Amino acid sequence: MAAPGPIRVVVAKPGLDGHDRGAKVIARALRDAGMEVVYTGLHQTPEQIVDTAIQEDADAIGLSILSGAHNTLFARVLALLAERDAADITVFGGGIIPDEDIPALRGLGVAAVFTPGAATGDIVRWVREHVGEGAADAPGADDAPEL
Repeated sequence: MAAPGPIRVVVAKPGLDGHDRGAKVIARALRDAGMEVVYTGLHQTPEQIVDTAIQEDADAIGLSILSGAHNTLFARVLALLAERDAADITVFGGGIIPDEDIPALRGLGVAAVFTPGAATGDIVRWVREHVGEGAADAPGADDAPEL
């Protein structure tokens, strides 16, 4: 986990998905809430995303996936974090993810999944309560949304 200070979040668009408006909206909302945000841009590989998170000493990675490859991409990012002794970096995400896939993603270790219509304020609040210093002590820290 990163040093004390603002929560550091890498927001990423993995794979071939070419639509990044939602990722940019979330990145801006997190930044406006006082977090340090690194937006990686489009067409990132899981390796590039994990490299960035480690280099930036991130507390969390937020993946935006609209392509339908969410099961593969989340699993690969989580596996790479484990391989690189960085499993303490919280992974959350959102996009077009069918409700029936969310339990499996949560089982892999995805901390939260936000689906279309999730309010940016809810996402910011969740990140504040579940990522960074003292997150484990926050009220409801065991309750991750399926929004």
